[in-house]
Amino acid sequence: MQQARVTNPPPSVSLLTVPILPTLLRFAAPNMMAMLATALAAMAETAYVGRLGVVSLAGMALVFPFVMLQQMLSAGAMGGGVSSAISRALGAGDDERADALALHAVLIGVVAGTGGLVLMLALGPSLYAALGGRGQALEQAAAYSAVVFLALPAMWVMNMCASILRGAGNMRVPSATLLLAAAVQVMVSGAWGLGWLGLPRLGMAGVAMGQVVACLGGAVVLCSYLTSSRSRVRLRLRGTPLQSGLFRDILRIGALACLSPLQTVLTILVLTGLVSRVGTTALAGFGIGTRLEFLLVPMAFAVGVASVPLVGMAIGAGQAARARRVAWVAAAVAFGGLGLLGLVLALNPDIWSALFTSDAAVRAAAGSYFQWVAPAYGLFGAGLCLYFSSLSAGHAGGPVLAGTLRLAVVAVGGWLLSRAQPEPWAMFALAGAGMAVYGLSMAWFVHRTPWARVAHSPQR
Repeated sequence: MQQARVTNPPPSVSLLTVPILPTLLRFAAPNMMAMLATALAAMAETAYVGRLGVVSLAGMALVFPFVMLQQMLSAGAMGGGVSSAISRALGAGDDERADALALHAVLIGVVAGTGGLVLMLALGPSLYAALGGRGQALEQAAAYSAVVFLALPAMWVMNMCASILRGAGNMRVPSATLLLAAAVQVMVSGAWGLGWLGLPRLGMAGVAMGQVVACLGGAVVLCSYLTSSRSRVRLRLRGTPLQSGLFRDILRIGALACLSPLQTVLTILVLTGLVSRVGTTALAGFGIGTRLEFLLVPMAFAVGVASVPLVGMAIGAGQAARARRVAWVAAAVAFGGLGLLGLVLALNPDIWSALFTSDAAVRAAAGSYFQWVAPAYGLFGAGLCLYFSSLSAGHAGGPVLAGTLRLAVVAVGGWLLSRAQPEPWAMFALAGAGMAVYGLSMAWFVHRTPWARVAHSPQR
């Protein structure tokens, strides 16, 4: 690669000197809106499937964890590796490297998305059957799966492009694109799934088409922006030689970070299995409680992603102390916001559970869940923010170890409790303990990891 070029005016330099807290909040606001819109689109899609019948809901439930896994892998894990590499290159003043990394990131997205598509089309029905899918529920899962996973290549490319822009400090364009994609998903899913506007009622396949169209449109918009002169980082499809070192720079963080979503999904599956043994009422209360986390995680995600360019550029510029300050401020914001929400829910859980059921026993179970789990929301949110800061600093080992500790607490604790025929509150307490362990261990790993080594490492 040619000698690094330093741009003028240098936006990365300004991010090395701006006040941390106001900048974090300014970056987090559009991310928050985009993440909430994405969550609401998923809820709307579930509502559409609910109108198709209980069997269709059961079928979607079999597929949904795998769709969410692909979202977490592309947007959070590998996306974190992309943003980390981009921001560190810009912080070092090497814009040419950042441009080249953009092309390598998009190619990783194409390969990973296509691989995921082939894998799910080949193994999907077998996986759903292994999860307990039978009869019409399995048929509905197969119908939904055959279409929704066609979105994977576009989903990966869209999230890679969004991560490139976020690594450069541009939060507005990817957030606006994701907002638009969520709106398109809601409209297309309803129109083709339920037969709005005189269109044929395609059922599960039609609902799934919403995600395909939304991801494809989002990928086109973001790729077009990155190839234009408006983007700080340019996606140059021609004249950029492929280099193994650039792939390694992304994958050494992103590939290892992909273990974290797998741990998260496995932890949820273990908890669900443990609670289901206690009884249907406890499982229903558990489901109401975990549904709130679909909104909590985007909130922490928004603040965590906002820290990425500030941390990465500081690391690239050799300012490890500033990078740490950004990480701790972001964690404090998440801890305060989610911790306050957790306190409110622990004291008055019916604020949330009454939205979903009027059954007194189920609401009592949900109340017990919040009393034991909600106090840990602050630590969990702080841990998620530190996850993104660690990836941006070039360290994925801590997040993976923290996820491993959480999984171990839940798995070992659940095994011990299951031998004693526990009350539901004990399982809920275990879930809260897992969240607390994750947050505390992430804080410990960030405190102990010598970020300065990354700050002075060579950029090639």
